[in-house]
Amino acid sequence: MASSSSASMKRRIYAGTFIHTPTLGELCVLEDARVGVNEEGVIEWIERRKQGKEPGGEDGAEELVEGRKWGDGEMETVEVEGGDDGYGWYFPGFVDTHTHAPQLPNTGLFGNSTLLSWLTTYTFPLESSLRSLPTATRIYTRAVASTLLHGTTTAAYHATIHPAATNLLADICLSQGQRAFVGRVCMDCESTCPDFYRDESVEAGMRDTKAVVEHIRSIDPKGEIVHPILTPRFAPSCTAASLSSLGQLANDENLPIQTHISENKGEVELVREMFPERSSYADVYDHYGLLGEKTILAHAIHLSDEEMELVKSRGAGVAHCPLSNMSLGSGIAPVREFLDKGVKVGLGTDVSGGGSSSVLVSAREAAGVSRLLSVFQKGEEKEKDRVKLGVEECLYLATRGGAEVLGLGAKVGAFEVGMQWDAQMVRVDRVEDGGADGEGMGKEDEDKGLVQCWGKETWAEKVAKWVYCGDDRNTKKVWVKGRLVHER
Repeated sequence: MASSSSASMKRRIYAGTFIHTPTLGELCVLEDARVGVNEEGVIEWIERRKQGKEPGGEDGAEELVEGRKWGDGEMETVEVEGGDDGYGWYFPGFVDTHTHAPQLPNTGLFGNSTLLSWLTTYTFPLESSLRSLPTATRIYTRAVASTLLHGTTTAAYHATIHPAATNLLADICLSQGQRAFVGRVCMDCESTCPDFYRDESVEAGMRDTKAVVEHIRSIDPKGEIVHPILTPRFAPSCTAASLSSLGQLANDENLPIQTHISENKGEVELVREMFPERSSYADVYDHYGLLGEKTILAHAIHLSDEEMELVKSRGAGVAHCPLSNMSLGSGIAPVREFLDKGVKVGLGTDVSGGGSSSVLVSAREAAGVSRLLSVFQKGEEKEKDRVKLGVEECLYLATRGGAEVLGLGAKVGAFEVGMQWDAQMVRVDRVEDGGADGEGMGKEDEDKGLVQCWGKETWAEKVAKWVYCGDDRNTKKVWVKGRLVHER
């Protein structure tokens, strides 16, 4: 279910266990807590029950309201599913820092291709079909709904070159209530873009891009939910004139930027051939004014040490897309190295290079590929172990880390006073005692998902099982800025 009502919201008290990752490597568990969210969808207070106080019930909720000096007025209490049985909790909404909404129908299609051949075989033909608005409506409606049901409250979307269809995607995000960055893809280079799918000229591309920016600003003037973002596909798809014009527009209009960098070794070599006057792939973006604090760089697998330092010095962020990187055989991004150098990192699903719209899956795969990368790490075992990302670190990248990459670190990604209520209600279930010998799982058990808890798990262990075994069936409700936008 999606809700896009503009009616004034009630103040709400959310009750139960709250789990988040306020800093990298920290898993914070607030048991038997209450969070007060005001009519604007902002967290106004956070409070635990006093020791010895019986949890639940209206009396306890009213006591907290009085304690926080909330006066008379409409309000309601939302209890976590299952109450205080220990198997449900609130978690910050996921932040998908990189995905391609028009590519949803190609999810799972790779063949034996690598990046450049995959674009030609699968991606460009599909994206070109979205010139048809009925086609775009069908795909974009499902794309946004698919991410919401997985608990994604914020997404950075690459659309297509078509301004009308890109505007439609922004409209759908606003209608379904998802916080989103929506960008018209810019690609005008005749040598790398097909005749049937590229901007007619630099001037035409800039005209269409500006039209999309204006449209998004018109439907959400305050930028509370939907934001325009400049989207040069990647350096090889754009002429120098196009990159220069986009850099100037970004500076003039204070716009964020999303693009790809160093995903594939063949791509890196192509950039070297096309821009021989520049010292590196990152230097291409820097030269044209496209590398800054509001830049999202997808992949960044094959950056040199000098490029990492440049990215860090400019304040740009990296969208780590582990599932896509594996599917297309691109490589493994050195995430620990990024973090050690102070580079901002979030997670991206990168549909359809990635085979799932779930950021939870991306977190799972980020942990997995880091362990694989550690096998090839030189040095002592301690140094190899440092390459590995823990569950709590991957969840940080999936929430607050991603928010930092998108410039929303003060707004979403954690449960703190003053932040907006972008959250999901998660539920896992305990394997019940009893049952006939040899009895299998019933339909009711199957609907609960694949996470199996046996009664002795700590909160950290329940969360780990959710990361490694969970899916959309564990996401019961999703809120963006205090509004319920999905319910199972």
